[in-house]
Amino acid sequence: MSTSTPVHPLPAAAPEAAKPSNFLRQIIDSDLAKGTYAQRRWGGSPGDAAHHAAGQPDPAKIRTRFPPEPNGYLHIGHAKSICINFGLARDYQGVCHLRFDDTNPEKEDTEYVNSIKDSVQWLGFGWDNGGESNLYQASDYFDFMYRAAETLIDAGHAYVDEQTVEQIRINRGDFGKPGVDSPFRSRTPADNLARFREMRDGRHEDGAMVLRAKIDMASPNINLRDPAIYRIRRATHHHTGDTWCIYPMYTYAHPIEDALEQITHSFCTLEFEDQRPFYDWLLERLTEGGLLTAPPPRQYEFARLNLTYVITSKRKLAQLVYDHKVSGWDDPRMPTIVGLRRRGYTAQSLQTFAERIGVTKSDSWIDYSTLEGCLREDLELKAHRGMAVLNPVKLVLTNWDDVMGAGHLEPCTLPALPHVPEGTEPPAPRQFTIGKEVWIEREDYEEVPPKGYKRLFPGNKVRLKGGYVIECTGATKDADGNITEVLATVVPDTKSGTPGSDSVKVKAAITWVGVADGVAAEVRMYDRLFLDAQPDAGGKDFIESLNPNSLKVVTAIVEPSLANAQPDEKFQFERHGYFVADRVDHAAGKPVFNLAVGLKDSWGK
Repeated sequence: MSTSTPVHPLPAAAPEAAKPSNFLRQIIDSDLAKGTYAQRRWGGSPGDAAHHAAGQPDPAKIRTRFPPEPNGYLHIGHAKSICINFGLARDYQGVCHLRFDDTNPEKEDTEYVNSIKDSVQWLGFGWDNGGESNLYQASDYFDFMYRAAETLIDAGHAYVDEQTVEQIRINRGDFGKPGVDSPFRSRTPADNLARFREMRDGRHEDGAMVLRAKIDMASPNINLRDPAIYRIRRATHHHTGDTWCIYPMYTYAHPIEDALEQITHSFCTLEFEDQRPFYDWLLERLTEGGLLTAPPPRQYEFARLNLTYVITSKRKLAQLVYDHKVSGWDDPRMPTIVGLRRRGYTAQSLQTFAERIGVTKSDSWIDYSTLEGCLREDLELKAHRGMAVLNPVKLVLTNWDDVMGAGHLEPCTLPALPHVPEGTEPPAPRQFTIGKEVWIEREDYEEVPPKGYKRLFPGNKVRLKGGYVIECTGATKDADGNITEVLATVVPDTKSGTPGSDSVKVKAAITWVGVADGVAAEVRMYDRLFLDAQPDAGGKDFIESLNPNSLKVVTAIVEPSLANAQPDEKFQFERHGYFVADRVDHAAGKPVFNLAVGLKDSWGK
């Protein structure tokens, strides 16, 4: 952290349409106009004041960061934060750092590190800027954090407290009662330094003592009543191993990490608002001591994402996984990024969602249908069409052999994309065949049709989409009265796209798949995981509002073009919705599709 490295120029930002303003953008605009950080220098890597002083003028106009703790899988709320931090850095010709806040050794794992990196890149962002990697981990700063702690002790700003956890809690007071000074608060800096080094050297048991900042035990902000900044914790760290037996508290580590990385704007959610005074106090003390550069980073808070029918507590999501309420972290019903991706959500749809809901300082609930609408919008012009029959019953064209010839299969085509952007080459049309037997949806036949019903019933004509007009003659039933086959006759010379095909007028066209070339596929019909719009609000037991019908698995028949799908490829099953070839289970000869979103919002209707 003391060696200067070359600074590479950042790539020029591509011109983009003006983004809608919000209070974070207004803060950045004001700082840029005032030149708040214009004199900053960058040593080419994170470091202390001397390190950056030896560097060059920072090529990044701003520096933001996305600092997840690698103790779980990221969820939709993190996706919003990723889009905010990386998006603002992009828009202002700045840099966003990806930093792993790995100061809690007992809960962190490289599995989560790899998942987080993958999620950030999948969303369309990266940490390599101008040939410089801005991927960091807090544990790399442990040496500096320890050094900073000794500096605070020497200056009389920190002390070692040997009270029990319970005594510290009681003596901190509450909102109506000021705190009581610890009996160890008046120790000399020399005594505190000796005690702290004993903590570092493993001479005391876990929990025997903590290092606390010395601020104000009567402060109305309880977070300033001498917060703990180091604790003894014998645990093997996934990155530093057993090097340390003391670890910094998050509220102490986080502002230091920001400062070492020369972050200008530290954006976080509202629950950290009460911690901002300590954030500022700590950086002021370490800047006064000459350890960090001025001006220090500033913290700004925005409202976290509250999405209806979703929970985003890592603990509660883990409970769903470990209690086998879902199949895993990537279950398509989960709000994790890996789950949303497997469900069929696209990176663009999540970016659009983050931009559309905006950034505010007040909490509000976003309806889940807003997220679904962003996916429909993205897939409408991208997802190839295809026909699939989800609840099949066989339709027999009884005069086919007489009219078309025994065993004849008539080739048919339909466009893969009905609406192609101007100047774009349309994809090759889908090809399939029609013969004497086809599969149709069971709901497309009614022996006694309800009022307004326009599909198949005795005597009515419909068009098989992309094929012929047919006239229904009835159905056959089994001994229990269940429909086993629907019967119809084909009307000659009515094939779609041929001369005279519109000579017979019909009021409906139905989807179908040929028996000869249709392919069986497993289709997973996913719905919202919870029945309650706010499943864990007000102390409710979220398990009680689980939707028992959030997954239904059917064996469907799909047209040949869908049988060739690649994992993660998205389609619109005509009339049914948007589906994705499952990225885990889908394979050649064993197609598996997940419902991503219906064609329209029908929840609760």
